[in-house]
Amino acid sequence: MRKDEDRLRLDEQLCFPLYACSRKVSGRYAACLRPLGITYTQYLVFLVLWESDNITVGDLCRRLYLDSGTLTPLLKKMEEKGYINRCRCPDDERCVRVTLTNQGRQMKEKALDIPCQMSSYMNLTPEEAGRLHELLDKLLSQVN
Repeated sequence: MRKDEDRLRLDEQLCFPLYACSRKVSGRYAACLRPLGITYTQYLVFLVLWESDNITVGDLCRRLYLDSGTLTPLLKKMEEKGYINRCRCPDDERCVRVTLTNQGRQMKEKALDIPCQMSSYMNLTPEEAGRLHELLDKLLSQVN
């Protein structure tokens, strides 16, 4: 049987490899995205908008697990760069909708190679990547 203190060893913590891996992967994404002039979080916003344009800030927050205080300044910068438009919903002034501009839609072409670059960096088989994704989705749904 383990000593109680063994549970406090860094190597015993699930949170640490998740944290360290997230930092490493995000850093690699940042390096791949730098030539496009966008940040990792902006890339995530683009991914959602390329999938379903013209959505509310609230829906975007839910999809990305971010709060509006984090997302709003980022969206403002994306709007200043000409990638998106933000407008208040006519039927509810508290609601803001986000839509891609032509420049934002064109960014999709520039980003097409990012998943391949990241896949080669991670060096996982498709089966391993699928299983990891499945486990992370399960964990994410449990910690909500």
